[in-house]
Amino acid sequence: MKLFMLLFASLCCLSGQGLDPAALLTPATSTWPTYNGDYSGRRYSALKQINAGNVSSLSLAWAFQTHSDALKSTPLEVNGVLYFTVPDNVWAIDARNGRLIWHYSRPSQGDHVGQRGVAMYKDRLYFGTPDAHLVCLNARDGKEIWDVEIADVKFGYYISVAPLVVKDRLIIGTSGDQVDTPHFVEAIDPKTGKVIWRWDTLPRPDTPGAETWPNKEALTHGGGPAWLTGTYDPNLNLIFWGTGNPHPVLAGVARPGRNLYTCSIVALDADTGKLVWFFQPSPHDTHDWDAVETPVLFDAEFHGRQRKLLAQASRNGYYFLLDRTTGEHLLTAPFVPTDWASGLNARGEPIARKDKEPQPDGSLVEAYLEGATNWMAPSFDPETKLFYVNAFDGFMVYYLTLNRNNRPDDHQGGAASSLWSQSLLVAIDYESGHIRWTRKGEEGEGHPGILTTAGHLLFTGDTSGNLLALDPENGHTLWHVNAGGSLGSSPMTYELDGRQYVVTGVDGVLYAWALPGT
Repeated sequence: MKLFMLLFASLCCLSGQGLDPAALLTPATSTWPTYNGDYSGRRYSALKQINAGNVSSLSLAWAFQTHSDALKSTPLEVNGVLYFTVPDNVWAIDARNGRLIWHYSRPSQGDHVGQRGVAMYKDRLYFGTPDAHLVCLNARDGKEIWDVEIADVKFGYYISVAPLVVKDRLIIGTSGDQVDTPHFVEAIDPKTGKVIWRWDTLPRPDTPGAETWPNKEALTHGGGPAWLTGTYDPNLNLIFWGTGNPHPVLAGVARPGRNLYTCSIVALDADTGKLVWFFQPSPHDTHDWDAVETPVLFDAEFHGRQRKLLAQASRNGYYFLLDRTTGEHLLTAPFVPTDWASGLNARGEPIARKDKEPQPDGSLVEAYLEGATNWMAPSFDPETKLFYVNAFDGFMVYYLTLNRNNRPDDHQGGAASSLWSQSLLVAIDYESGHIRWTRKGEEGEGHPGILTTAGHLLFTGDTSGNLLALDPENGHTLWHVNAGGSLGSSPMTYELDGRQYVVTGVDGVLYAWALPGT
C-alpha cells in the first residue's frame, strides 16, 4: 500500500495540483472531470482515435475488480487517475493500467441501492453516503478531511447523487422514497461543508406553489426527491435539476392538485438558489414517474431560430424540449408507446387520463414498472442532431389501496404489477421529436447509459449483458462483446499518453477498452 501511495504522490507532482476548475467549462476530451463529462449533460466526447472505421478491433486494456455487487457510478478521470464509487467506498486507480492507488471505505446504515460517483474540486473529492452524509477526501491519498450530515437517515434520507461543482460550491440533492419526507437541493462550501443555500423541492406554506397542494399536511410530507445530478449553464448562471415523485406515490386522491414542485425540471440561480423557472413533465403524478432524468443542454436551431435549448426524455414516456433561458415550452412528443395521457395542456404538459390512474380493481396502462426510462444517462450528438435514450415499453396494472377512511396506510397507497416489457434504444430528432430509429432488445431490465463520440460511435449496453458500439445514424452494431453480467453504469472516455480509452462498469468490475498498438 505504501508503494501505491508513493506512486500516486509522484504522479500528482508530475501532473499538477488536482483539478483546474476551468476544465469544467470545456467539453470532455482528454479528461472526464465531472459526472456527465461536462456541464451540458450531453455525454458527447470530441475524441475520435476510436472510430467507426477501427472500432471492430477494440480490445480489453485492463480490468479492475471492486468485489461489489454493481457499479452504478461514472468514473472521473483527472491527471491520469480514475475516481469512482459504490456505496460506502471510493477508489482511485491508475487510468493507464487499472492498478490500485488507494481505497477509502466508510461502512454506514441507510439505503445502499446505488451511488453515482464523486465530484472533484481542486485537490479534493466529494461523495454522498447511504446515511445522507457528504464526505470530503484528499484526492492524493484518500484521507478524510471532513464528514457532514446533510439529512437524518432515520427519516429515510440518503445521498445517491454525484455532486456537481459550480464555481466555488458543491450542488447536491437528497434521495429517499421509503417514507413521506420532504426533499431539497443544497449548495455546500467545498472547504468547510457548510450550507450556502437550500432550495426545497416542496414550496413552503403560503408561498407560490403551495396552492397546488390540498393542505399543509399533504404539502409537508409530499416527497420530491432530487437524486440525479443536474446540469449548469455558466453564461446564464443557471443550474437545471430534475425532481421526483410526490407522496403518497400512487394514491393521488390524497393530494389533489398539480403538487409542485414534484416531477419537475427547475432552473435555479447558482448564487442564491432561488427558483427562476420550472416546467412540470408530470403534473399530479400517480405512477411514480420522476422527472429526475438528465436535463441536457445544447445550442441549436428550432424552427429557423438559434436557441439555448434544454431537452429531457422523461420517465413518463415523453420527450420535452424547452428554451433554457426562460423555460418556454417548445416541443412535447412521446418516445415510447403510451396511453396514460389524453393530450397536452397550454403549457405543453401531458393531461393525465383519470381512467389510467391506479384503481382498486386495477388499471391497465401501457408502461413499464420503472417508467419509459430511468436514471441511465442519455446522450446528444451534435453531428447527427439526435437525442439518444435507453428506454422500455410494456404493460402494467396499477392498483389503488385505501383504508376504511379512504386514505392510504403508507407512502405508496397502491401497488403495480408488470405484464410484459421490452427494452429499447431510441434515437430522437431533437427538433421534431420524431423517432429516427429504434433498436429493440429483449424482455428484461437493464440500466446502461449512453456515450457518443466524434468518432461516429455510440457506446452502450443491452439487457443481454452485451457491451455495444453502434452507428449513431442508424443503430447498426459495429462492435460488441458479452461482458457476462449486468450493466448498471454509463460509459465514459478519455485520452492519456496518446491513447483513447472507453470505460464501462459491469457488475462489480470496471473494464477499460482501447485499440491494440496505440
